[in-house]
This record gives sequence, C-alpha cells and structure tokens, in this order.
Amino acid sequence: MYVEKRKSGESIKYYLVHSYRIKNKVEKIRKYLGNNLSKRELEKKEENTKKIILDLLNKINTKVFFFTLTKKQIEILNKYNNKIEVFHLSEKEWKTFIENFVYNTNAIEGSTISEEEVPNILIKKNLNNAEEIETKGVAEAVEYIRRTKEDLSLNLLLKLHELCFKDSKPFAGKFRNVNVVVKNSAGQILHVGVPKEELKDYLEDFVQWHNENKSNFKPLVLAAILHNQFEHIHPFQDGNGRVGRLLLNFILLKNNYPPINIMLEDRGEYYQTLQEYSKKDNLKPTLKFLIKQYKKTLKEVSTKDKKK
Repeated sequence: MYVEKRKSGESIKYYLVHSYRIKNKVEKIRKYLGNNLSKRELEKKEENTKKIILDLLNKINTKVFFFTLTKKQIEILNKYNNKIEVFHLSEKEWKTFIENFVYNTNAIEGSTISEEEVPNILIKKNLNNAEEIETKGVAEAVEYIRRTKEDLSLNLLLKLHELCFKDSKPFAGKFRNVNVVVKNSAGQILHVGVPKEELKDYLEDFVQWHNENKSNFKPLVLAAILHNQFEHIHPFQDGNGRVGRLLLNFILLKNNYPPINIMLEDRGEYYQTLQEYSKKDNLKPTLKFLIKQYKKTLKEVSTKDKKK
C-alpha cells in the first residue's frame, strides 16, 4: 500500500492505494484520506484506512494455503459441483462401494490383493499378511468416516491412519518425524513432503483453513482442495495416499454428498492432477478428474437406474 498525493488548486488530497492482481489484470483499491493533512493526521488516517482495505481484500480474495482465489474464481470452481448428482447409497450399494474402494485405493499403492479376493478377506477372522491386514483396515476406516459425527481435526487424521495400518506398520497413527519424498518407478522425485520441522505448523494451518473457509466452497471443491493439500503436506511416513482418499470422502460425506472411488486404471491421470495442484496451484484438473471418477463410481455401485 502507498499514499498517493493529488494537487487540487492550493490544496493537496491524500489517498491510500493498494494494487492487486486478478489473473493478468491489475486492479486498485483507492481510499480517500483527507485534504491538507498534517504528518500526524496523515499517519493516523493511513493506519485506520489500512484496516478497512484489508477487510475489503478478505471479502474479495480467499487465501487457499499458498495462493489466492478471487470471488469470481471461486464461483467458477463451485460450478463444477453442479455435475455431481446428490444421492444416498443403499446398504447393498455401500457394500459394493467399500469393496471397490478398498481394492482400488490399496492397489494404487502397490497391493497385490486382487479385486476378487477382497470380499473374502473382509469377512476373514485370521489374516495372513500385511496386505490382508491393510485391506480390512481400510474397510474399517471407510465405515468410520461413514458413521462418525466429528469434524475435521488432527485427531481424525491420526485415527484414519491408525485404522488402516494398526497391525501392519509400527508408526500407525503417528505423524512422521522424518523427511519424505515420493518417487516414480524410475527413481525420479515427483514430490517432497514438507520439512519435518514445519509439519506441525502446516497441519495446524490445514485444520484452521478448513474451519475458516469451508462455507466458501461447494463440497466437491472443498474436498478436492483438502485432499490435494493433504497430499502436498504428506504428513505420514507412509500411507498418505490412502488416508488422503479417505479424507476426500470424509469431506463429501460430511456435506451429505456421495463418496468417490478413484480407480487404479486412472492412477496416472490422478497423479498428474496432484502435480498440477502442487506445482501450479491449479485445481481444475482435479475437479474434472473427480467428476469422471464419480460417474464411474456411480456406474459400479448402482443397483437401480440413475442419471449418468
């Protein structure tokens, strides 16, 4: 912000000016401070007007972690939500969804459990290995987000991680105290999780942002932002993908929207959308991707005719 002086006859008028950018266009907010002000009067007026401009900016712009969306940009993103048909799953449909979700979300992370094996594993009492344990654990986590009344919190994230990995990983239900990187099959680094020293601050900001901004976004957009930011943070030593996809559905279910299953066959496109968000602050590829995944989910679980 800066003070602008304009001469008008024998008088000098003072304005406080703030410039901000919307896409490629620069906009200005200009507030009149007064006429022929003394230095002390000018400083006092400037201080009070700064608060007014900042309040106005908060109404115009919404901060999304490390980038900002204008009111118009939020309206455009929220329109994607109209492509999701709101309906509620029957018990039979929920059973199908859970089996499909468990298979796909684990397979994305490299599980060798086949789709056909999942239903039997979910009813077994004695599990044979870590992959079977995690198959059943993820199913328990889905049931948890389906029924819980709690809101987003750090304890919820820990609970989901614990449910998924309580008998397969020694760090189940604990945030990491090491630095992590995500590599592809060729060993190239795709993503670096936030430094372990900053993890606590990032996570607290994550929950606070949700509490302060959840009313600005439609459920699909809110779920996409939180899922992508969670994956950007990468708060666990392992298991971030599965907890992140559970979080996506937790936000949808919390807002009375149907769950979405991200399919193994679309893993490559899924990773690309995460890269677009993490590197370019671009949320649209994620929203378009989730709408496609939603339509596939509906087709898989539906037991009656619904609009596609």
